[in-house]
Amino acid sequence: MGHKEDLLEGAKRCLLEKGYGRTTARDIVAASGTNLASIGYHYGSKDALLQQAFLALTEEWGERVTVSDAGEGAVRPAADPYERFRAMWAQLIGAAEASRPVWKLQTEVVTRLDDDEKLREAIKEPQREGRLGIAEGMLGIDPEADPEKARVAGLLCQALATGVMIQWMVDPDTAPSADDLTEGLRVLMGE
Repeated sequence: MGHKEDLLEGAKRCLLEKGYGRTTARDIVAASGTNLASIGYHYGSKDALLQQAFLALTEEWGERVTVSDAGEGAVRPAADPYERFRAMWAQLIGAAEASRPVWKLQTEVVTRLDDDEKLREAIKEPQREGRLGIAEGMLGIDPEADPEKARVAGLLCQALATGVMIQWMVDPDTAPSADDLTEGLRVLMGE
């Protein structure tokens, strides 16, 4: 790897260990084995590097928890929609403990958005793309074939994921299971 990649990997480690607000340029340099000048040369600023590192971490998390149709344990698109929903949540909740550092970081980043317009702008488009990725990878909805269906399904799942993961962070003993969420959906649907 070159300095640019080393910096990104070092920044990702620092974000997970120290958080967004406590990570300094010197921390990143120490974690990456590079030098301070490399940050400005490759990323322009520490903040731009941290934004890239945050986006990379959330993208990597999404790739780890997405149930693809080709993957092991995947539920095929033609499967019962409730079973597909349950499988999606089983995958997400199954990764809850391993995902804790990323969700802790995401929670911190959300609290910074009112004071950091550049950060807010940097995550808007990846958030939109993430919704479509959830719809496609976890629900089998092709965003190109049905963009509106993918958009609204992704919005709902993204909103639920945030709430579910926060519940798992606060109290794993009473946080919802995949079966709880599926039964709750059945109740909401009047079944």
